[in-house]
Amino acid sequence: MAVAEGNGAVIFGEEQEALVLKSWAVMKKDSANLGLRFFLKIFEIAPSAKQMFSFLRDSDVPLEKNPKLKTHAMSVFVMTCEAAAQLRKAGKVTVTRFALLETMKEALPADMWSLEMKNAWSEAYNQLVAAIKQEMKPAA
Repeated sequence: MAVAEGNGAVIFGEEQEALVLKSWAVMKKDSANLGLRFFLKIFEIAPSAKQMFSFLRDSDVPLEKNPKLKTHAMSVFVMTCEAAAQLRKAGKVTVTRFALLETMKEALPADMWSLEMKNAWSEAYNQLVAAIKQEMKPAA
């Protein structure tokens, strides 16, 4: 069960962690198929989302057979589930944010990276983490 802190934030509890870990152990074995199903469901709900992927825009290959989509979908699904499975590990979010920001700093031209850029990406990451945690709250 999720527990609310004094500030109203909900903590990802031990019971939730156990459920996530148990189910991820089952799903991990079929992550390629599940990742593709995940993306096909997204495209079913929001067909315009396909336009976000350059490798899908001009492709005549059916989505369920597109090798680039299959690879991407599995990577995203595994990353998302692995991240969820590790939410309770101390410092995980901070370490991941730091690693992401350092990677971006190294990837971008020096004149493009700034404190403002770092803060913008840090806040985007924080908002993403908050949104994921919000969605993990049990229904009232």
